[in-house]
Amino acid sequence: NMDSALHYIHNDSDLSTNSSFSPEEERKSKDVVPQALLDQYLSMTDPSRAQTVDTEIAKHCAYSLPGVALTLGRQNWHCLKDTYETLASDMQWKVRRTLAFSIHELALILGDQLTAGDLVPVFNGFLKDLDEVRIGVLKHLHDFLKLLHLDKRREYLYQLQEFLVTDNSRNWRFRAELAEQLILLLDLYSARDIYDYLRPIAFSLCADKVSSVRWISYQLVSEMVKKLYVASTSTFVVDLMDELVEKFCRCHKWSGRQTFVFICQVKRHF
Repeated sequence: NMDSALHYIHNDSDLSTNSSFSPEEERKSKDVVPQALLDQYLSMTDPSRAQTVDTEIAKHCAYSLPGVALTLGRQNWHCLKDTYETLASDMQWKVRRTLAFSIHELALILGDQLTAGDLVPVFNGFLKDLDEVRIGVLKHLHDFLKLLHLDKRREYLYQLQEFLVTDNSRNWRFRAELAEQLILLLDLYSARDIYDYLRPIAFSLCADKVSSVRWISYQLVSEMVKKLYVASTSTFVVDLMDELVEKFCRCHKWSGRQTFVFICQVKRHF
């Protein structure tokens, strides 16, 4: 059961911190999978096989990769690294999309050191990919970022704004998912980071043309007020409230004033 195995790895302090293994441990782990079977799996990324055997073979390989990595163990990640990078740069967006949806699970298997060195570059590439691929990392943005060290995690604050831009402006579900993820991300960043980086995005989403996006954004702003209120630096929540009053409560458009009422309505539930 992969879920229970991932839970075991996540809660095992030795596995979470130790990245060096003895030759005996590495040999035992590698013996779990017969070498011939592993070689067969690794050969699936050969472009010639996709043309002559099955055009979907690379996608199947990408789908199975986290399970293979879990079985081999992080000490044998070097056996899969080249294959993973090959799949991450595959010409078929469906292959890259499959990896994007599972990169957070792979990060949990590999640990913080291997994630920072081998997965972060791939993750950064997915962020600049097609929307069909970007949605994979967006849906699990919180799950991936929480596994990174704080300094590395803060680097992505500058890129969150880019999720507001999509290949198709009608793709409102993309923006709705962004709002959902930002609610989760509030727990990962300081009050200053929330005010400086997440607040502008939240206000932009509150003015979205699609009502479903706006409703989630109202909850986001409400959670933001709650988070800043309990923070030690109270000036941020005062400034945020002043901006809410100025931007929405005193808005010359009825829709802006309605937004203020809805945000207050959500806040009452806390």
